Amino acid sequence: MQSGDAVHYVAAGAILCLAILNIVGVNLSAAVLNLTTGIKYAALLVLVLAAFLIGGHNPAPLPAQAAGGPGSATLASFGLALISILWVYDGWGDVTFVSGEVKRPERNLPLALFIGTLSVIAIYLLANLAYLHLLDVSQIAQSKLVAADAAYRIVGDTGARLVSVAVMVAALGTLNGSMMTGPRIFFAMADDGLFFRQIASVHPRFKTPHVAISLAAALAIAFVMMRSFEQLADTFVLAIWPFYAGGVAAVYTLRRSRPEMPRPYKTLGYPVTPALFILAAVFLLGNALVDDFRYYIRGGRALAGSSGALLVLAIILAGIPAYFLWSATHKKIR
Repeated sequence: MQSGDAVHYVAAGAILCLAILNIVGVNLSAAVLNLTTGIKYAALLVLVLAAFLIGGHNPAPLPAQAAGGPGSATLASFGLALISILWVYDGWGDVTFVSGEVKRPERNLPLALFIGTLSVIAIYLLANLAYLHLLDVSQIAQSKLVAADAAYRIVGDTGARLVSVAVMVAALGTLNGSMMTGPRIFFAMADDGLFFRQIASVHPRFKTPHVAISLAAALAIAFVMMRSFEQLADTFVLAIWPFYAGGVAAVYTLRRSRPEMPRPYKTLGYPVTPALFILAAVFLLGNALVDDFRYYIRGGRALAGSSGALLVLAIILAGIPAYFLWSATHKKIR
């Protein structure tokens, strides 16, 4: 077995184990999520403090090379780079998937969104300041694991190994969070009659949506066996953001069509802030689609190769006829 194949099998095994964990109980999976998140934040904070208090005592593992010349960065390339960055911040949306199982959601959901997003911003900026303190921009651009290279400058190979372990723990925690939240979409669709009714089944002993979790795990294993991490991350962001934009746009519709609806929390800056969010999403997705179109039409002259944006859009659009076909069939059955 080649090392590249082993990565896919390890990822599939991790998905299977965490799916079983989430079927056994949400409290157990939440405890694991809190533990892995705590380890991840602690590791980054230690790295940041060590970077500024100890500094770099070892030479950078990568040779410094000249950065791109003036004008090499464009708005289009900046938009493509943001795709991977937005994956870092995606947890703000995942918490809403489990809103039906949150106590006092009118209070706790906004708090979780604000505190979680601000925490990610803070640790992300601090970590990047530490990287820039230890490495120059060209070294960062050449690095495949910037945190490990920064730790190498502080304490050598030991630091790089510790960071690698922290990254594995962080990846495990992220996977657990996705396995906890994502299947709830399948469950809600089935419960509303928009998907196969069996998917809304609840385990008689563990009280968890075991069928929905099993379906999500099976799909996840199929994807990781076919695509690389980078491809999956970009595909995920491009696939989820049209729905984020649609969810935010729904605020305008609900304000107009149901003005009497109780609103425990407000949309700060309405109507400007939702509009800014939608414009940013349109730019991100439109830029990726244009770049992908250039890749296929002009013989691979895109900025970063095929991002798969056109394929993702095709799959999303295929959901429209699938929805109407399901609705028609569902009515006939009833």
